[in-house]
Amino acid sequence: MTKDPEVPVFGTERVRRARYAVAAVFTVHGAVTGSFATRVPWIQDHASVSAGQLGLALAFPAIGASLAMPLASRISHRFGARTALRGLLSLWTLALILPALAPNLVALCAALLVYGATAGMSDVAMNALGIEVENRLDKSIMSGLHGMWSVGALIGSAAGTVAAHIGTDARLHHTVMALVLTALGLIACRDVLDLRSAQDEEPPPRFALPPRSALIIGAVGFCAVFAEGASLDWSAVYLKDVLGGSAGLAAASTTAFALTMAVARIAGDRVVDRFGAVRTVRTGGLLATAGGLLVVVAPAPAVAMCGFGLLGLGVAVVVPLAFAAAGRSGPNPSQAIAGVATVTYTCGLVAPSLIGSLAEATSLVVSFGVVTALAFGLVLAAGVLRAGDRKVSGPADAAPAPTRSSTGA
Repeated sequence: MTKDPEVPVFGTERVRRARYAVAAVFTVHGAVTGSFATRVPWIQDHASVSAGQLGLALAFPAIGASLAMPLASRISHRFGARTALRGLLSLWTLALILPALAPNLVALCAALLVYGATAGMSDVAMNALGIEVENRLDKSIMSGLHGMWSVGALIGSAAGTVAAHIGTDARLHHTVMALVLTALGLIACRDVLDLRSAQDEEPPPRFALPPRSALIIGAVGFCAVFAEGASLDWSAVYLKDVLGGSAGLAAASTTAFALTMAVARIAGDRVVDRFGAVRTVRTGGLLATAGGLLVVVAPAPAVAMCGFGLLGLGVAVVVPLAFAAAGRSGPNPSQAIAGVATVTYTCGLVAPSLIGSLAEATSLVVSFGVVTALAFGLVLAAGVLRAGDRKVSGPADAAPAPTRSSTGA
């Protein structure tokens, strides 16, 4: 039987190897974020910036990501998925070096703009490839891939904590980490699917507004990321200032929330395969809503910690499923994923500051009342993720996308 040369065909074993490769890419991507986050105090001191100036500088990664993510689709079209991911991931890992070198606020903002731009483009490329693998395996893997990103972030933050504890210069620490992660990323990229656009396929625009479907799906991601960002940044403050918990207990709540998210994402694929994206998100929304209510009415820190745990459990798989739904919502997966990613990146930027502003005007309890309402929004809006419920498409070596071609493994 003669196969269409414009259709990518990969054997089952090849696709399985690609799954592990993409998981490794997600882990490397997360490790960069974890490595950076632990050395922010050192970077602040080195650049001699105030807390307010640091807050301004930390807005630039989201700005850079939002501006650059639409370019990822065109780069993948021009060079092929594997080559594009290899280059973009390397730029991201090497960009880790830049913030620690910044001697002042202007240089720090410029470094973080580049840092965010490379983060966003590589994020779109790896999510698009993850969805391609998921389609060919005919089972959910996106939640687990994002779980591996969380694992990478924990590994990077653990290494950064050790480096900070022994007083290692962040310039040396980040240079070594960047070189190691670049090498690991290049090794991982060898086994990702080498997808290429058909010769007669129109290249995507350099910059384009995301499709309407992506904005609707992004709104669901907004609810989840808002709850996630608020809990990560404010749970410790809530336990300490509102409920009188100790500083150690307050810090432990943030770590526990991050671990809950990672574990739930790694385990989430089996749940999605059994119940589908829509039912999983609705159930998660109910759990997150219950968790938010526990936080709001908690009489003691232990009750609030349980509430934050339920919040993390409830929203953990929403963003991976939003990416998956976006990737199946139109003819250009990368463009749709970039649209959803732009919404979630922007939300991740504004959520902590909005919570703080609302808390200053009212109270943190009221702020988490808003978080609870947004969590319930997941229950109401889960239906828009119906595109994330996979349709049976045949065996793993079937070719679902006639607009792609491959140069082989």
